[in-house]
Amino acid sequence: MFENLKQMAMQRLMAKMASNALGATETQEAATEGANGIMDLIKSKVAGGNAAEVKDLFSGGGDMESNSIFQEAKGKLSQVLQAKGMSAEDAEAEAANTAPDLIAGMKEKFESNDEADNAFDLDGLANMIPGGLGNIVKNVAGSLKGGADGAAGGVGDLLGKAKDIFGK
Repeated sequence: MFENLKQMAMQRLMAKMASNALGATETQEAATEGANGIMDLIKSKVAGGNAAEVKDLFSGGGDMESNSIFQEAKGKLSQVLQAKGMSAEDAEAEAANTAPDLIAGMKEKFESNDEADNAFDLDGLANMIPGGLGNIVKNVAGSLKGGADGAAGGVGDLLGKAKDIFGK
């Protein structure tokens, strides 16, 4: 699933950044590094117990601009662009222009009920995470798609399961 998500991110980044101040090779490298960085960011957030923040970002809950994953993704894109030779000011503007479209595209894939988007499923993400955190992600996925199997309590159930996992 992460490979599909990364490929989609790279394609969106390439399309969105095609007219930037960098050459084609640098833009390709920036898209690849940016997509890898964003995937690593999402993995670390989920593995670190921040599944609710991932859910908020990909379910439309809250303001995308205020989500720390969005802010970190935008910062990562800016860093990558600067490393490829873009000025700090231009890199920040490019990242601010590119990140919303990228995150919106990812969100569309996770929310989609289209059979072609089956690979974009938070259950797949859950299976990559060791231990009980995977169950949290599965509950998040269920709430995104209209309710988890056997759990109708939404966020309350999610928090209860997190308490069970962490023993608090």
